[in-house]
Amino acid sequence: MSMRANQAGNELFSAKFIAQAVNEMPRRILIVCGGNTCRSAMAEAMARKLIESGPCADDWAVESAGAGAVEGDPATDNAVAVLAELGLDLAGHRARLLAPEMVSRADIILTMERRHLERVLELDPLAAPRARMLAQSDIADPFGCGIEVYRRTRDEIQHSLAAWLGSWSGGGD
Repeated sequence: MSMRANQAGNELFSAKFIAQAVNEMPRRILIVCGGNTCRSAMAEAMARKLIESGPCADDWAVESAGAGAVEGDPATDNAVAVLAELGLDLAGHRARLLAPEMVSRADIILTMERRHLERVLELDPLAAPRARMLAQSDIADPFGCGIEVYRRTRDEIQHSLAAWLGSWSGGGD
């Protein structure tokens, strides 16, 4: 994907698009990482919590998938542990492999890394106006690392989600 295409995609992924999406409910948010056992699984649970605490809780569905996921794999023990610290239960999560139909039915697609965004656009080039990275730069994969790395990753995802959700609700950073 060229830088120009990414910039165009981000421009289309503007506050106007989000406002339009909010008015045409219900909507789906798809969060994508590599294996769907750490980052996107944590982000899905945290996004649900943030949305449920807002005025449009019933208008959004949040799901996650992995560009290279093994269907049915559980969330990692460390992902489960660091979300439990926030009162969120990830124990029942099962990984899902990213598929074209997930991309085509999603209204908003947030990825953890540029390569995940590229995979989304390989599956459905028409998703460009609806897809972007969650943060300004890649959110590193904590898989195989210790609990402190998972906490840092969780906190980075939580901050990025809050900023992103705030930007389309009108109160972001």
